Amino acid sequence: MDLEIKFKSIAERWFFNIFLIIAIILLLISVLLSAFISSIYLERVKSLGNEYVYDFTVLNGTDKENFEDVAITVSDSFAYKNKIEVQIIDDSGKVILSTTGFLPEGEKMPDYKKAIKSEDNVATYNGKNSGGERIFASTTAVYDSAGKYVGAYRWVTSLKNTNRQILISVGMIFFFFILALSVCVISGRFFTKSIIKPIREVSNMARKIAMGDFETRIEPKRNDEIGELCDTINSMANELRQAETMKNDFISSVSHELRTPLTAIRGWGETAKMSLGTDEELVGRGLDVVLSEADRLSNLVEELLDFSRMQSGRLSFNMRPIDIFGQLSIASEMYKELALKQGVEISYTVPVETSIVMGDPDRLKQVFINIIDNAVKYTEKGGLVLVTQAQEEGCVKIVVKDTGVGIPAQDIDRVKEKFFKSNKTVRGSGIGLAVADEIIKQHNGLLFLESTENVGTTVTIVLPLYEEPEELPTTETEEVILSKEDEIKEIKIEEPNETQKTEDIT
Repeated sequence: MDLEIKFKSIAERWFFNIFLIIAIILLLISVLLSAFISSIYLERVKSLGNEYVYDFTVLNGTDKENFEDVAITVSDSFAYKNKIEVQIIDDSGKVILSTTGFLPEGEKMPDYKKAIKSEDNVATYNGKNSGGERIFASTTAVYDSAGKYVGAYRWVTSLKNTNRQILISVGMIFFFFILALSVCVISGRFFTKSIIKPIREVSNMARKIAMGDFETRIEPKRNDEIGELCDTINSMANELRQAETMKNDFISSVSHELRTPLTAIRGWGETAKMSLGTDEELVGRGLDVVLSEADRLSNLVEELLDFSRMQSGRLSFNMRPIDIFGQLSIASEMYKELALKQGVEISYTVPVETSIVMGDPDRLKQVFINIIDNAVKYTEKGGLVLVTQAQEEGCVKIVVKDTGVGIPAQDIDRVKEKFFKSNKTVRGSGIGLAVADEIIKQHNGLLFLESTENVGTTVTIVLPLYEEPEELPTTETEEVILSKEDEIKEIKIEEPNETQKTEDIT
């Protein structure tokens, strides 16, 4: 038996549905955090630079003649020459003074051009200088009291140390990013493995069960949903094994039930054929056996058909008010002679009052025949089958009690299951009681058994009594009749259509 298995791995689904999303989220957080830290460091550099060059703010408001002198004075007393470079720029854009003592040559100053055009007279630059070093610069344009541009001062600092700190911080962020992903991968792999392994075991077991190995079992190792699934699969295997056993027993039993009457029919048929014209009495007895066994086969086939209809929900009923006594007495009389031949007495107590139920007479007779037949089959010679009928609290109770072999205590709850036979040495298909139980349920009744091994069995059937519907009061009846008469009158006075007129003329 080839089984083609197509599935998408749980690990693959976990990777695309969970891990990939987590990785993207962590990466996005890392990038944003890195950008945030970089901006904090640069903002810190800008803040410190402005703080260091605070003394140069005295240049604001100086005129053109005094601008350079004031700048030289401030530069000489500048205390942070080893931390930051301050450049003084004249109104032509030329650096005329530097706190380092060296004037830069050919250096581009994009921040200077922006500061002149800026509304707040300040502009910054984050980039490389002419030597390729990463720097941060800030230029402040200076205007005199009349608002005329006189020059600017610009501070410049290297970002070498700052970039090193940023790189270390970003590296730490991405280290934790990799660490988090590693933990996620390891835990996810462990988690998926803990799920995939038992699921594969369950899958392998299910395939074995599908191929007919009902002895396979899986040992639950965890007390969770997977453990519950394992228990369920094991329970299913037990049920399937029992069903397979009952099915095989049923086939064996039905085969025996069919073979026995067929053997009798064939044997007596050949005997009757050979005795034609020589022993008419033997021929007649043989034909009686043939007819009797044919009826037995017919009943077995009908029982199987009823079981099939019951399984598919097509068991039909012709419900009407009936006296239950008639069906019960017919079933009892049918088995009276057969029981006497087996040395078993059937005692049927005639009820004192009539018991009317809503039911199908043929189906109820089928139930009574099945129960009385079982009672006779399982009762040994010299035994008694007692059939009684009585009314109790709006119901009729039919009791069939025998003094037979009884039912073992471990089987009493299963005797109404399909295919189940407690005693396999006695004839029967094992479905008669299941069909009978279903018929009684369809009549809104109950069928239950009580039994003691080697003492006897009691089968009790309880059916609700039929209640006559209440008649309508006279006034209501008259109103219904009058309304019907009015409808008839309306139909009579309705004008004929054109077709009717033509037909009348014709």
